[in-house]
Amino acid sequence: MRALIFAAGLGTRLKPLTDTMPKALVPVGGKPLLWHVVKKLESAGINDVVINVHHFADQIIDYVHGQDDFGIKVTFSDERDLLRETGGGIRHARKFLEGDSFLVHNVDILSDLDIDWFISQARPDAISNVLVSDRKTKRYLLFDDDMRMVGWTNVQTGEVRSPYPDLDPDKYRKLAFSGVHLISDRIFTIFDDDGWGERFPIMDFYVQECVSCPIYGVLPEQLRMMDVGKIDSLDEAESFLINLK
Repeated sequence: MRALIFAAGLGTRLKPLTDTMPKALVPVGGKPLLWHVVKKLESAGINDVVINVHHFADQIIDYVHGQDDFGIKVTFSDERDLLRETGGGIRHARKFLEGDSFLVHNVDILSDLDIDWFISQARPDAISNVLVSDRKTKRYLLFDDDMRMVGWTNVQTGEVRSPYPDLDPDKYRKLAFSGVHLISDRIFTIFDDDGWGERFPIMDFYVQECVSCPIYGVLPEQLRMMDVGKIDSLDEAESFLINLK
């Protein structure tokens, strides 16, 4: 199986570190975030990895080559001409990902997820299986009793986004997205057929297309995870890694 690591982002919440380095190379526990994610994928037997790059792309490429490509196949999806966001990033990496389902992993997510278990939970009819958790946040994905996605809500603002008219979010299960997806390569045909452009968030695609394209949530019984997205989260991330061992 192939995996795509999202490493192209500007990492604005990690400033001032990301004024001089990409988010992917911000160190946690003495190793860059990218190292932790690659090793996580390797532990699940994934040895064909695509990394999308934009912000300080050369630093990421040089680091990976300096690690002898981690002893696996590494390909770079170059977005230096345009930061395409998550959906556009998947579409831009199409030539590296087509042929089978593929895993997508945010570079700033640390977790104790059993990736083999997550893959085993994939629904064969799904365009995407998304890792979710029952944690407190402002923004939630909405799921029916079969764990099929029906929309999105921001509980702080009351905003609801769904292709289903007048959807009542209180009648559906609210779960937080956790930065990992297992996506069918059939998604590329939908990108083409439905006119998705060069730049768009994958969550916009999920919200619009979930009415016609099955998107399911996968909820582990227990999941320890951390989004290392803010500068004040780095000390906590150090402790988090220690406790994962």
